[in-house]
Amino acid sequence: MKKILIIGYVWPEPNSSAAGSHMMSILRLFKKQNWQVEFSTPAQTSEHAINLENEGISTQSITLNCDSFDTYIKNYAPDIVLFDRFMMEEQFGWRVEKNCPEALKILDTEDLQCLRHARHQAHKANRPMTQKDLYSDLAKREIASILRSDISLIISSYEMELLEKTFHINSSLLHHLPFMLNLSEFPKKTKTFNQRQHFISIGNFRHAPNWDMVLYLQKIWPHIRKALPQAQLHIYGAYPPPKATALHNPKTGFHIKGWAEDALTVMEDTRICLAPIRFGAGIKGKLLDAMIVQTPSITTSLGSEGMHKKDEPWAGVIADEIETFVQAAIKLYSDEDAWHQAQKHGTTLLHAHYDEKFLGESFIKKIKEVEENLEAHRLHNFTGAMLKHHSMMSTKYMSQWIAEKNKDKT
Repeated sequence: MKKILIIGYVWPEPNSSAAGSHMMSILRLFKKQNWQVEFSTPAQTSEHAINLENEGISTQSITLNCDSFDTYIKNYAPDIVLFDRFMMEEQFGWRVEKNCPEALKILDTEDLQCLRHARHQAHKANRPMTQKDLYSDLAKREIASILRSDISLIISSYEMELLEKTFHINSSLLHHLPFMLNLSEFPKKTKTFNQRQHFISIGNFRHAPNWDMVLYLQKIWPHIRKALPQAQLHIYGAYPPPKATALHNPKTGFHIKGWAEDALTVMEDTRICLAPIRFGAGIKGKLLDAMIVQTPSITTSLGSEGMHKKDEPWAGVIADEIETFVQAAIKLYSDEDAWHQAQKHGTTLLHAHYDEKFLGESFIKKIKEVEENLEAHRLHNFTGAMLKHHSMMSTKYMSQWIAEKNKDKT
């Protein structure tokens, strides 16, 4: 039986974040191959973490900068190691290389953090993103991690193109893997136009682009409310801080709801999803949830980025300026024909790009192809080999220094 080891950044929280849902879809795909799957992480447990044991997935807590990991991975002897985000590859990659050099190394980027960081910097300065923003120290670390890995999973088609054309990464090292959805599980009929009311926005409050979205909605909402005085905006998300709950204002219809036990249920109850995203990366789980329950969405160009092709209609409206965003929200909320058309576009996009069966088969095929030609695959990635030799040495010795320092404390 093939043995898989996941080195996670955090314990998966599929009901709190799109990253958690994405990780669970990968873990379940591995289990469907009848592979032995173990999830390890140095992170502390969290209140919304899924019970992996119920999924038939064993778990292990691991420690940063500690030789105990060497013993652990040597005993487990995985055939495949998947790093959850590049920081885990930085921390543990050299130890995996030392103890299990033949193991296939997969990096799940979730989204390109260097892109999200660059856009955030530009947004704070109220200017377009520049090449200097993108070519940051963070980018050097993240791209190096991608090059050291045998396969890197890229969730967005936009980021695939960015890596290939801007960073000149060989396509053989990359695999496009958006959210994998079991389309047969989703309802074909949902609540009707007249059975729904109000607007919704949702997203983990700890994620900076989501918090910025809430602040931006504070500017947008009064204009919508003026035209639709009976409408309310319900904002959901895990881990709302006091500064978020302080914005709760029922008199203006601006409701901070906090944690949602079932995101799809609250999404289906509402007529329109609002997602005025101004910076970030990857693809947006909230917009897929909206399509699943046939709730049209209004988002920005950045919000819909990498989720559909340029010639494909969006499942609602894409608007980048406040005025056009407001007018789109008012029209779509009031126009039943346009609302139904947006629903149809969403269903088309789901089947075209997010079918679990097709995406899963493609990913497993990629793994098998690289495994069968692993020596040649690595031989053709000289830059990655060079980075392993140099940068991993620095990481290794820094980690060993910290480990020795920690021993002195005990």
